[in-house]
Amino acid sequence: MTARGSLVYLSKAMNFPNLLTLLRILCIPALVITLLISFPYQTWFAFGLWCLATFTDTLDGYLARRQQKVTILGQLLDPIADKMLILSALICLVELGRVPAWMAVIIIGREFAITGLRAIASSQGLHIKASWLGKAKMILETITIALIILGKEILRNFYILATIGLWAVVLVSIISALEYGWRYIPRLSGQT
Repeated sequence: MTARGSLVYLSKAMNFPNLLTLLRILCIPALVITLLISFPYQTWFAFGLWCLATFTDTLDGYLARRQQKVTILGQLLDPIADKMLILSALICLVELGRVPAWMAVIIIGREFAITGLRAIASSQGLHIKASWLGKAKMILETITIALIILGKEILRNFYILATIGLWAVVLVSIISALEYGWRYIPRLSGQT
């Protein structure tokens, strides 16, 4: 593809849902800085950025499907943006002592494993869609990280919900990884 052809493709692919995905990616450095540098109202700024970023995730997919503007670029960028957002937040929360490192390793490891499985499947012409369990994990992660960002000082007695949510995310991460493996590894190894 020529440089001009690439620009034409990119201009067609840059629809509003894809711009929302790019906005989510741009929120990530701001979120990291906001989580790790202390300043007045830091928690509320971090919470606001988290809510903005996760809202763009919901909105971009909805608009792309509704307006029939699903693009290859969007299909590539959306899951990358999701993973970058979740992983960045988790790493910062480990640094802040709010998430145990071992829990983050399980959650992050699951993300890499499923991404690798999807890449292998794609190379063999198989498209692996997100399962309902994978979608539930993402929703649970989003809510739990929001609660953890708010912290014990703001949530007080309700912070237990963040702790329960984190354990649930770890459990659902393990179960969904096993489910993906059970459903797709035999297909990919030719054992179907």
